[in-house]
Amino acid sequence: MYVVESKGGAIACMLLALSFLGTWPAVLTLLERRGRLPQHTYLDYSITNLLVAVLIAFTFGQIGSSTPESPNFLTQLSQDNWPCVLFAMAGGIALSLGNLATQYAWAFVGLSVTEVITSSITVVIGTTLNYFLDDRINRADILFPGVGCFLVAVCLGSAVHSSNAADNKLKLDSLPREQKDGEMASSVIPNKDLSKDMENGNGSAEKAKAGTADFLVQLENRRAIKVFGKGKFIGLAITFFAGFCFSLFTPAFNLASNDQWHTMKKGVPHLVVYTAFFYFSASCFVIAIILNITFLYRPVLGLPKTSFKDYLNDWNGRGWALLAGVLCGFGNGLQFMGGQAAGYAAADSVQALPLVSTFWGILLFGEYRKSSRRTYVLLISMLFMFIAAVAILMASSGHRK
Repeated sequence: MYVVESKGGAIACMLLALSFLGTWPAVLTLLERRGRLPQHTYLDYSITNLLVAVLIAFTFGQIGSSTPESPNFLTQLSQDNWPCVLFAMAGGIALSLGNLATQYAWAFVGLSVTEVITSSITVVIGTTLNYFLDDRINRADILFPGVGCFLVAVCLGSAVHSSNAADNKLKLDSLPREQKDGEMASSVIPNKDLSKDMENGNGSAEKAKAGTADFLVQLENRRAIKVFGKGKFIGLAITFFAGFCFSLFTPAFNLASNDQWHTMKKGVPHLVVYTAFFYFSASCFVIAIILNITFLYRPVLGLPKTSFKDYLNDWNGRGWALLAGVLCGFGNGLQFMGGQAAGYAAADSVQALPLVSTFWGILLFGEYRKSSRRTYVLLISMLFMFIAAVAILMASSGHRK
């Protein structure tokens, strides 16, 4: 099998993972804003996410001959390694729950703030756990100041969301009452014309300028998850839950591939990263399928009820959803490959994905356009703290023997 051994190779994997993991959330957000039901989107995403794990296992996991110390992927499938398999599957369940929660949080909190808060929580909890699991191969004097910067970024992210919500309320209050009431009433009825073609982005011919009150009302009318009238703390609660789930998946994967708790029988080799990733993705897929099919018939947050037949017939935007699964699958795989070489605490530097997501959020979705000076100051401070935290975290990279 192919193994990343050098620190340079590990950092290259992390940087590539960063670009993939920062882009796929923007793709799913784009579909929700164009009216596609998140249950349909997540089912499509889950399929390609699993297929990527299978592809990686049968390519990188099968390169070269198998040895007793480092068996190939197919060899490990028949070995008695179930304790570590369960750790890998637990990590997949945590990731699936986190991804599912963020899909709803993006609508309430915005792509940029959601990604910063969840990623920072992931680092604060997950990196600390990985540091001790990896036998402290990362430099603590560099690592933990970086973790502290992420903690500050969480607080700033919450403040950005609160300030931006207040800005949006002022914009909506400036609308004439009759216009606001009429638009709010229409938001209950899905507007088919506004989300005609999600693949090509064809929608209403008349678009309001990003950041205006009219833009917010148009967005509410066309999006799948309605947010007007809902408390701003609902989004933050979902976001913090997602961050807690994300903080557990890399430590679980670390335990699966390195068996620090000595759960395997003597003489049985550790799970190679590709085998662990396969089981990790399989459990992620199963949980996603169970929960999202349930949400088809018992939707949450006021979404309309649908069915599995409706999902199968919903091809509008499916290509984007499948692409998101591919990006996330390769991003996670590259993160684990880099983490196995340089330490999973340092690999958590891919949580810099909000830097990529914020770029897409501002470029594609007009987030923070025409906001107050206070919001801009908080946003810049949050991103600056995040950049500093990522740089410090990467500098703590060690080398696994």
